Amino acid sequence: MKGYLYLTISIVTEVFGTAMLKLSEGFTVPLPTIGVAAAYGLSFYCLSLCLKTVPLSLAYAIWSGIGTALTALLGALVWGELFGPMKIAGVLLIIGGVILLNSNGKKAAEEPAD
Repeated sequence: MKGYLYLTISIVTEVFGTAMLKLSEGFTVPLPTIGVAAAYGLSFYCLSLCLKTVPLSLAYAIWSGIGTALTALLGALVWGELFGPMKIAGVLLIIGGVILLNSNGKKAAEEPAD
């Protein structure tokens, strides 16, 4: 369970870092630029801690998938980026894929290795 806590922190800080990346305007605005470095540093650190207990393939799929979906939502909500039917379908497919990977990961962990 601790691994998933680290994974959650990693996702949240990665999305925050990506938002700061937009605000940094090509690393020309100092405070958001510092936010990018700090957020991505914390994100990767927590991801590395997560990998002590969560399989790499599962952790990375969740991290990248949920991070991408949240970033798309953030772009639409904060910066008014277009969020039409195709993007909605894409986000739903990403979330569905993460759910499928997660359910398969639990089955694989319960099955004995040959």
